[in-house]
Amino acid sequence: MGVAQVYLQALERAATIFERKRMEQVRVDKWLWAARFFRTRSAAAEAVLGGRVHVNGARVKPSKELRVGNTVEVTIRALKRTVEVMGVSDKRGPAPVAASLYMETPDSVRARDQDALERRLTRPPGADLGARPTKLDRRRLEALRRAHRRGRESS
Repeated sequence: MGVAQVYLQALERAATIFERKRMEQVRVDKWLWAARFFRTRSAAAEAVLGGRVHVNGARVKPSKELRVGNTVEVTIRALKRTVEVMGVSDKRGPAPVAASLYMETPDSVRARDQDALERRLTRPPGADLGARPTKLDRRRLEALRRAHRRGRESS
C-alpha cells in the first residue's frame, strides 16, 4: 500500500466523519480554525475580537453562531478574503476537507492573486543598498568617520 493510497483512505474517513457529524451551526472562531484560516483557535478568537472578521457585513464576537450560507470576510495581514460558508465543522481535519467548508468569491480570488503577484515583483528591503561592503570599503568608511570626529573635536 503506497503513501498516496493511505492518504486517500484517511481523506475518505475524514470526509465520512465530517458527513456524519453534520452540524447546523458552530462558533465563528471554531469554524475559522477548522477551515484553516488560523493555526490556533485562540488566534482566530483574537482576530474576531480585533475586528478583522465580519459575518454578513457585521462585526461579531467569537461566540457568534455561523450557519451554512453566511458570508465571512476575514482580513489576514493586509489581505481581505471573502468566503461563503458551505459547511460547518468544529473539528480541524485535513486541508482538502477544510477547503470544502467554504467557497471563496471570484473577487476575493482575483485580489489574492493580484496581491501575490505584487509581492513577487517587489524588490526586497535593502536591495537598493548595493553589494556588501568589502574590507577596503569598510576601512575607508571608518577613516572618514575618524576624520569627521577629529574635525568636530577641533571646532
